[in-house]
Amino acid sequence: MAPKAVGQRRRPSQERAKATREHILDTAARLFGERGIADTSTNRIAAEAGVSIGTLYRYFSDRGVIVEELLERLLADVERSFTQRVFDLADKSAHRLVADILEVICEELVANAQLVRALVAGVQFYNSGIPEFEPRLRLLVKVLLIQLLGPGDDHEYDVMTFVLINTGFAAVLRAAALEVDSHQRKEAIDMTARMMGAWFDAEFKNRMKNAS
Repeated sequence: MAPKAVGQRRRPSQERAKATREHILDTAARLFGERGIADTSTNRIAAEAGVSIGTLYRYFSDRGVIVEELLERLLADVERSFTQRVFDLADKSAHRLVADILEVICEELVANAQLVRALVAGVQFYNSGIPEFEPRLRLLVKVLLIQLLGPGDDHEYDVMTFVLINTGFAAVLRAAALEVDSHQRKEAIDMTARMMGAWFDAEFKNRMKNAS
């Protein structure tokens, strides 16, 4: 879990309060996507959400906390989708498995494309950023590698995990861009999956050869 942002208010327990809080977050996400983080004030968010600035500050102490909350929500959704695919190996090839994982991550990013663009562009305006995606998924990717390749050197798996997360996330982040159509997106995801799948297959064959 990401550390609690400094100044973050207590999460409400009543349903009405929860709904108000989520509405403010949804409004902020839309405005960040349309205007950018730096050009969206808390006053603008409150006005667009139809709440007083005092109500907004009851839940969020400043704009940075709102950004942190939106990032956390996005990463949690991506993490959940990834987890479902990681533990559904079945009899899929490495290529198909990687493609499935990249596709579900891409779907989450596409659904939040404008916000994702604002988060990437606005990384300098708050104390966390898209790079937090890596530590959140590091363990899951490492488990995937062990399931695909079998037990191996822990440090080697750490390096492979680093490469895979950064390569895969870079691909889906670009594929999720607003100007990329669904056909181009599918091609980019499939090509990335084929490259990663070929790497997995080569690593597996090399391990089998060394073990014999």
